[in-house]
Amino acid sequence: MRIRPIPPDELSPQLREVHDGIAGLVTEEQGRVVILDDDGALVGPFAAMLHFPTFGVPALFLQRAVAAEARLDPVVREVAILTVGGSYGARYLLYAHEQTADEVGLPAAQIATLAAGGRPTGLTDEQAVAHDVAKALTSGRILPDSTYDRATHLLGEEGVGELVFLIGSYCLLAMVLNCFDVPVPGQGSATGGT
Repeated sequence: MRIRPIPPDELSPQLREVHDGIAGLVTEEQGRVVILDDDGALVGPFAAMLHFPTFGVPALFLQRAVAAEARLDPVVREVAILTVGGSYGARYLLYAHEQTADEVGLPAAQIATLAAGGRPTGLTDEQAVAHDVAKALTSGRILPDSTYDRATHLLGEEGVGELVFLIGSYCLLAMVLNCFDVPVPGQGSATGGT
């Protein structure tokens, strides 16, 4: 890891409030995911967000909006998120969302295939189109008309809008995680940083 998590007692009062809010929210929503180190500092993408609050805090607001206004089926969302994680090889993202996908009922074989960057068999039509949209967009391509039309037919226009912002927000997280070489908890340690 290229930056160290910031212990809460080293944060300004404003950033401490952000830290505590994230810790409470993620613990409530994703209880199995380790987000705090032994010093109580946030790990994962949150460490970078606190190091660079000018950009990190607005990124948190985007993540929160995408989660708070979610209307898509949770399994459809997790298929898209794991497709992003698999496309970028973002270790912490995959670690967190493999667990979340399991909790919402995505079968283990499908989770493993998505994490490896593949397209699993047995997806519903909605799950499959979420994967196809995420795969096309993370490949840097314009979404084909046929894929867009199918997504709109299956998810509705609002659903496609939600899906695109979900994919984009997780692309941002994947890039942050990969830039700062964020490990899975217990599989790496901070090696220095700002």
